[in-house]
Amino acid sequence: MNTHEFQAKEILKRYGIPVPEFRVASTVEDAKSIVDMMKWDRAVVKIQVHAGGRGKAGGVKMAKSKDEIVSICNDLLGMKMVNNQTGPAGVVCHQVMITELSDIEKEYYIGAIIDRDNAQPILIASPEGGMDIEEVAEKTPEKILKIPIQLSGNLRGYELIRLAKFMGWHGQAAKTGMRIARGIAKAFLECDGDLLEINPLIKTPEGELIALDAKLSVDDNALFRQAEIAEFYDPSQVPDNERQAHEHELAYIALEGNIGCMVNGAGLAMSTMDIIHHYGGEPANFLDVGGGASKEKVMAGFRIILSDKNVKAILVNIFGGIMNCATIAEGVIAAAKEDHIPVPLIVRLEGTNVEEGRAMLKSSGLDIIPADSLSDAAKKAVESIK
Repeated sequence: MNTHEFQAKEILKRYGIPVPEFRVASTVEDAKSIVDMMKWDRAVVKIQVHAGGRGKAGGVKMAKSKDEIVSICNDLLGMKMVNNQTGPAGVVCHQVMITELSDIEKEYYIGAIIDRDNAQPILIASPEGGMDIEEVAEKTPEKILKIPIQLSGNLRGYELIRLAKFMGWHGQAAKTGMRIARGIAKAFLECDGDLLEINPLIKTPEGELIALDAKLSVDDNALFRQAEIAEFYDPSQVPDNERQAHEHELAYIALEGNIGCMVNGAGLAMSTMDIIHHYGGEPANFLDVGGGASKEKVMAGFRIILSDKNVKAILVNIFGGIMNCATIAEGVIAAAKEDHIPVPLIVRLEGTNVEEGRAMLKSSGLDIIPADSLSDAAKKAVESIK
């Protein structure tokens, strides 16, 4: 789950990481109230959306007076940002962050991710901040430092000294930089992060290190133990179908194909999409109804799939382990009768109570195309569109 910048900065502050003073406005009236209370006249106003590239999209602006701050807030609130990260639908800004303007002498990058190859969390740092870290890694890999983070959230002392030398920090800057690194490592582990980054981390002319920007993504599977962060969820930042899936606790990701997929289990869902590709089709979505889906969940899944106007066929692929095939059949029949499924529906069932499930579908009187195997189902789905 993604968070907004101001939410990530609130987390960073708790771990002793210095951030500039900021306020958040949802309306122009909020902005006016904030300006009246501010002790500073200059500010940076940033749209709060779940996507990078805000500056290039015109979503980050500097204001040199209090009147200009209010004017910029008026312009940015309601702005739709569209880039390669948001997709063609874009995301709309409903909040802006007004932050104190900082003087910059040098920009750095520092963050934490999970190193999937080595199955461990790592700290990533670079003296080249303010730009995409992927670009730095590609063009100048020697400017990237990776340090393993212990599962306790700690960094070894000699690694911190190595970090300070690599970043070119001396004296007080080195002490602050090492404290920031420790804070990032601890926050990343304790918040169950997928990604935590500061870009840029700046050094001011006075030698202070400040987190000018922040991004935090948290593992969805860990939200049950991150109650506060779970409350950061912003449904306005995701497409309607993904919002509905979230409400029904369904794992759904929209794609650009035309064969809707309803599957139980992430691995089986990936295999289903692969075999659709193999037979010349394009999946319209990833949808995992989980191991214990109810009839209501199945019906909700159909509505979400059909909300995509590009869907020309639906493939249901269920392997009943924990999942009961009869429950899926019941949901399929209810959805077809109540909501009317206007596209070819291909159903492949295997596993627990499979014979009962197949019998229910056969006796329903509905126009359902049965499949005996995953290959058979994929072929029939592709053929039904052709």
